[in-house]
Amino acid sequence: MKEFALKYGCNPNQKPSRIYMNDGSELPVKILSGRPGYINFLDAFNGWQLVKDLKKATGLPAATSFKHVSPAGASIGLPLTETLAKIYWVDDMDWKNFSPIACAYARARGADRMSSFGDFISLSDVCDKDTALLVKREVSDGIIAPGYTDEALEILKQKKKGNYNIIEIDPDYVPAPLEHKEVYGVTFEQGRQELPIDDELISNIVTKNKDLSDDARRDLKISLIILKYTQSNSVCFVKDGQAIGIGAGQQSRVHCTRLAGQKADNWFLRQSPKVLALPFKDSITRAERDNAIDVYIGEEYMDVLEDGRWELTFTEKPSVFTREEKREWLDKMDGVTLGSDAFFPFSDNIERAHKSGVKYIAEPGGSVRDDLVIEACDKYDMIMAFTGIRLFHH
Repeated sequence: MKEFALKYGCNPNQKPSRIYMNDGSELPVKILSGRPGYINFLDAFNGWQLVKDLKKATGLPAATSFKHVSPAGASIGLPLTETLAKIYWVDDMDWKNFSPIACAYARARGADRMSSFGDFISLSDVCDKDTALLVKREVSDGIIAPGYTDEALEILKQKKKGNYNIIEIDPDYVPAPLEHKEVYGVTFEQGRQELPIDDELISNIVTKNKDLSDDARRDLKISLIILKYTQSNSVCFVKDGQAIGIGAGQQSRVHCTRLAGQKADNWFLRQSPKVLALPFKDSITRAERDNAIDVYIGEEYMDVLEDGRWELTFTEKPSVFTREEKREWLDKMDGVTLGSDAFFPFSDNIERAHKSGVKYIAEPGGSVRDDLVIEACDKYDMIMAFTGIRLFHH
């Protein structure tokens, strides 16, 4: 297949639309089901690069959940805990026996389920039955993987009345070293972003505390790989091999940190006994539960708790999750890793990161206020590495 006609471009009025190879060669993908669109392919190709890098860096299967050309979640295939299985809504499945690639997707999808609604999935490894059964029950636009088992393909083809977008990519495909993009009739050319994210990149530790554990080193690399494929400005919080908060596309660095930090806080608040015990009605969907939890743990909690509304979601009225109770629970969060795609210009980013349990940081360095940023890290006994290189992605 040398070209593929898309339904339309970014928007329905943008026609015609297609993908093709400039040199006339075959496309590196096969469309096994559906008719992927312009944004679907942007998500698919960015997501595939991300999981391929994660697999290379960690040796473990990886998955990502993409929305609007940025990851909503990403993870490597570490086993689930009972608590994670509950907050990711897979505790009714055989989650203890999930394959590593299924664990990776459960984590990638579950970390920020609000943002992942209607995602495009990328897998580093062949999609198996466990993963397909997970995907089947979620609202999703499509999937890209280097292959599918017969069972998995049969399951996935049942989605959307047989119109679910299923893409198979050639894992051996190597793109040209120069890439091009056209904007307003002008062609841009640049070398591909092939920067290896390895131990050497995070070896320049500039804080007093230099005790970087193997798990922390792994999570720092994961955060930087995710940032490679996230729309800038961007900040990524990682915990135990998975993204727990991604702040993308913000003009202000601290707004990235706040957005990612709030998502990380929500991820941890969902694990609190008070949220785990919410008395949901059996009749509501997982997406409705996600929405209700998001409102319940936020400042507009009365939108789901006021009389006449709580009855639509709960079997009995929950008590308010007070600001003091939330802060008490969040104070238990620690060992979190933070990556930033460019330097922190002010120490306010460190102050915000500390509130979400951040212990390890990787950022380029190079700000005129680096000394103040390092001082703030030392105040909280954090460990920070300067990578010396920016990771903007547009």
